[in-house]
Amino acid sequence: MSDKIEFVVKGQPYSKANSRRLVTIKGKPRFIKSKQALSYSKDFAIQCPRQKDLIPKDKDVSVTMKIYYASRRPDLDESLILDLMQGIIYENDRSVKEKHIFWGLCKDDPRAEIVVNVI
Repeated sequence: MSDKIEFVVKGQPYSKANSRRLVTIKGKPRFIKSKQALSYSKDFAIQCPRQKDLIPKDKDVSVTMKIYYASRRPDLDESLILDLMQGIIYENDRSVKEKHIFWGLCKDDPRAEIVVNVI
């Protein structure tokens, strides 16, 4: 287990709160991730460096992210990325005790630059 993990994920993340869609499953209404959020989730899983030894639940982590969006429209929202790192970087996103999140604009190369530190 490394005390510091740095990586970049290409593509624009979508807001977890604003990217839900209402569908009917077995006659019951359900909210699920939008097509864009599902697509980003798949891309993230491919690009995120899998850790042989996940950061365990009893360790606290600090996460620093600069999220570059393709336009000025999206709200800054790191929640989907934090969820997606669960099971790849750390065991549980409840380990995140400190966050430093920054918004950036890069029309040609939307991405998330991510640093995870054990604190």
